[in-house]
Amino acid sequence: MAWDEWEQLKTEAAGRQSTQMQLNRVPDDEGGGPPPSQYGDLAVGHGDLEKVGSDAHKLYSQMWDKARVAVPSSDSAASDLSGQGFALGGGLQEVSNRWEEQLRSLMDATAQIANHMHRTKKLHGDDEDFIQRQMSSIDMLDAGFDERVGDPGKKNPVYGEPKKKDD
Repeated sequence: MAWDEWEQLKTEAAGRQSTQMQLNRVPDDEGGGPPPSQYGDLAVGHGDLEKVGSDAHKLYSQMWDKARVAVPSSDSAASDLSGQGFALGGGLQEVSNRWEEQLRSLMDATAQIANHMHRTKKLHGDDEDFIQRQMSSIDMLDAGFDERVGDPGKKNPVYGEPKKKDD
């Protein structure tokens, strides 16, 4: 490609672009999906949290049992090779150190996931209990004012049996 042709292509490309930043996105006027109000609520049950936490804990245990096995044998092989004068021993030791560093990082991440899911389950469980207690007391109060509770013509059972006055 000749230099003049390259300069001409650059000039044409610059003329087609504006100097403002543009983001690629779907224009506002085009549909494509339901409006946000129709997406529904995000719901995560306790079973979901337990499963994620349990799987993270299992992964942590498996990494401890299976992936750490390579570290002591690699270290001893690296030491043996270095002792015999092979330069490969130092390289193997570096690989072993890096493996252990990455393994610890991954194990920490899985432990944090497991712990976070456990805490989240407990916190949301406490919140659910609190909300349920508040709502049940409101339901009880509403039932006391609702004349439709109980059989027609009978006293509202929410109030209980009337107490007899002692003279």
